[in-house]
Amino acid sequence: MKKIFYAGIAGLVLFEIASVYFIMPMPGSQRMNSLGLAYFLYHWRWLFRGGCVLLILGGLLPAFRSSKGGALMAAGVLAFVVYQFNFELAAEKMFYPPRDFRLADAAANQVNLDKLVLGVDINGKAKAYPLQFIGYHHQVRDEVDGIPVLITYCTVCRSGRAYSPVVGGLPVNFRLVGMDHFNAMLEDARTCSWWRQATGEAVAGPLKGEVLPEFPTVQTSLREWLALYPESLVMQPDSAFSEEYAHLETYDTGLGRGKLTGTDTLSWKDKSWVVGIVSDGEAKAYDWNRLKRERLVHDRVGRQPVVLVLAADNKSFFAFERPEAVEFSLQNDTLFGAGNAWHLNGLPLSERYDPLRRITAYQEFWHSWNTFHPRTTRY
Repeated sequence: MKKIFYAGIAGLVLFEIASVYFIMPMPGSQRMNSLGLAYFLYHWRWLFRGGCVLLILGGLLPAFRSSKGGALMAAGVLAFVVYQFNFELAAEKMFYPPRDFRLADAAANQVNLDKLVLGVDINGKAKAYPLQFIGYHHQVRDEVDGIPVLITYCTVCRSGRAYSPVVGGLPVNFRLVGMDHFNAMLEDARTCSWWRQATGEAVAGPLKGEVLPEFPTVQTSLREWLALYPESLVMQPDSAFSEEYAHLETYDTGLGRGKLTGTDTLSWKDKSWVVGIVSDGEAKAYDWNRLKRERLVHDRVGRQPVVLVLAADNKSFFAFERPEAVEFSLQNDTLFGAGNAWHLNGLPLSERYDPLRRITAYQEFWHSWNTFHPRTTRY
């Protein structure tokens, strides 16, 4: 009977390790197509645990009678593994939502103006979320013009998105459960489906195949954002996470050297920066190094003519639908073309002209864009 005890211990140890291994960035785990197995283990976790506990209880007395020291050592190993893989290595125990979620206007803002932000503009109401903060939290809930928004960021993919946190017509909360192919995975509290951060698609669970509606975002320096949207509110630091934010101090600039979040300054490497655009059902990637040289790119994504612009700060970028025959020029962060002129938020300098139609463009690591847009082309 003592073998039953040790079998239960071994089974529970292996289960706790496996349930975290397949959904966290551990050696080899993110290169596998193991999402289905990870969700299976998660969905049936209490059944697995319950079965192992029954084995442990069934062989407990014989194991202690045979070798009290051996049984205690096995129990100690189990306790260590359970604690480590459920409290130290679990995603939601490593990255917490803000405790003091505050926003401030430009006059009261305490965030360095050179910091990168993910900006959202809904119905003329604008808010900005510094990457340094949302990069740690991975997700924050907010409202813009009374509309619920879920602001998400994955530092391992360098991908920022804003989604509607409404599932089946009802607002829901999300929690971080881990990652798959290096991209953050969120779980909704209502159906326990898993949603991929980079695409907003439910990839496991009852709602598999559904996609969260996405709100357009712009990644700029805070200085550029406030110049374009002076009435914008800006997310402020939560003092409870000062140490965690400090670890991402150089993330904006790509100077960090973390294995998962560091940048490769060469082009078209896994950790190289690209700007990705999806239009007319097709995806295209633009090398960041080349964009810094050219600054203004006239191109076509699918059948849609586009123009991609890098501002003078070498941080802020914008993409617009381009009228077929128009060739733009860029001077002092103003677009000129066909006798008209526009600010970099697409609004014309004169009310006589129509605004440019903005296209959401994403800055990502090349490995992320290529993984989640496998048919992407390169500029």
